[in-house]
Amino acid sequence: MTSKEKKSFYITTTIPYVNADPHIGFALELVQSDAIARYQRLLGKEVFFSTGTDEHGQKIWEASQKESEEVQAYVDRYAQKFLDLKILLNISNDRFIRTTDPLHIKAAQELWRLCDKKDDIYKKKYKGLYCVGCEKFITERDLINGKCEFHPTLTPEIVEEENYFFKISKYKDQLLEYLNKPKSIFPEWRRQEAIEFVKENMEDFSVSRNAERFSWGVAVPGDEKQVMYVWFDAFVNYISTLGWPNPHPSPLPKGERENLFQKFWVDGEHIQTAGKDMVKFQSVMWQGMLMSAGLPTTDTVVYHGFITGEGGVKMSKSIGNVINPSEIVKEYGTDALRYFLLREISTFEDSPFTMERFKEAYNANLANGLGNLVSRVMTMASTHGVIVSDGEIEADRDNIQEAVVNYYDSFNIQMVTESIWSLISLLDSNIQQEQPFKLVKTSPQKAKDIIKHCVVTLFYISKYLEPIMPNTAEIIKKLIKENKKPETPLFPRKE
Repeated sequence: MTSKEKKSFYITTTIPYVNADPHIGFALELVQSDAIARYQRLLGKEVFFSTGTDEHGQKIWEASQKESEEVQAYVDRYAQKFLDLKILLNISNDRFIRTTDPLHIKAAQELWRLCDKKDDIYKKKYKGLYCVGCEKFITERDLINGKCEFHPTLTPEIVEEENYFFKISKYKDQLLEYLNKPKSIFPEWRRQEAIEFVKENMEDFSVSRNAERFSWGVAVPGDEKQVMYVWFDAFVNYISTLGWPNPHPSPLPKGERENLFQKFWVDGEHIQTAGKDMVKFQSVMWQGMLMSAGLPTTDTVVYHGFITGEGGVKMSKSIGNVINPSEIVKEYGTDALRYFLLREISTFEDSPFTMERFKEAYNANLANGLGNLVSRVMTMASTHGVIVSDGEIEADRDNIQEAVVNYYDSFNIQMVTESIWSLISLLDSNIQQEQPFKLVKTSPQKAKDIIKHCVVTLFYISKYLEPIMPNTAEIIKKLIKENKKPETPLFPRKE
């Protein structure tokens, strides 16, 4: 069965640490994943979309201590902020998983047992550089000017202790076979990066920490002196959210609980989204753990670039140069932010986000672009009594831009949105060229035919926009159905 033949579709974001307020970088991942999930629903697929929060680890314990707060209360408070972000961005997820959930903890311990039964977990003493920001050991070759590439404000510590390690070296050949599948990773150059890492740099990795030094984590089965390394614990959310290793505790009557893991992970197409710094974690370490446990590997991991600030510096909570998405939504609206993240930010490459750039794109492409187009078309239609029936729209139901479909299939959401805006620009140009608002005086029927075509095209633009700007799409469809022009601008200009 090919992925296109599968009737169920599962997509999950990574789960961010709850050690600071949500910022625009994770908003990008949420909105990209949401657009993919909404598109798959439009295709008639049964979709399960998961996101959540990672609530264990040294960084979180330290952050709670700095705020003089009991750690569980701390993670509860910050988890709510990520739930608020989901509402703020109109995210259509089906589950919000928290790694402090007792069912998730049981799942993480079960995966540990399965790997241990394969003799893939062993104990040894280790001394090395440890980056608190990454929550992992790093090597000298990972350093830039003596600092971790991804946490340049933190100084790596020398840590020596006895931990459990995962024997990922045992799965080198299987991992290369997995990564040689073209759809295992998007974009292609990240797949090559993963292959190179497995061939050249892959080493067994630590999967536990000494409980005396650090206790905020999932207990290692059979060893109370060790807690699970936060990555081992966190990875399991991708299947624990589906109820693994047991059927999901849905509200169905007892005995009728659906096995979501079987439906979406085993029988369906399953996609993970992540930032570009996650390649060796998501596509190597996690896949090796799945292989060890005898579970299916991830079909596809899609990696996005970083959002950068002034001077091309990555936005980071540790650096302190983040933008708060709630402030943007308050002034410009949810769909304006979704638009910017999905069109003006590259799907796969690093892209800058500045308020100057945001405002310029908002005025040019939303206020003067889409908003103005909707007003022009619906003003002509309502003024001249041009009503488009459901049958006339249905007759044109195959009017789907092939480029939109192809870009969705390769998870390139920026190019999906770019294709929609090309259609918006084309419709606007046609109106300027044919000028039906003038033609109505000399050739009223021809003018009405042109206006009707404009309305039908606008309807299909709204259909394409559903995954990208769902609220705006609904407004446009409602205006067409009621044959009304907008009473107020969809996107008021900002001076």
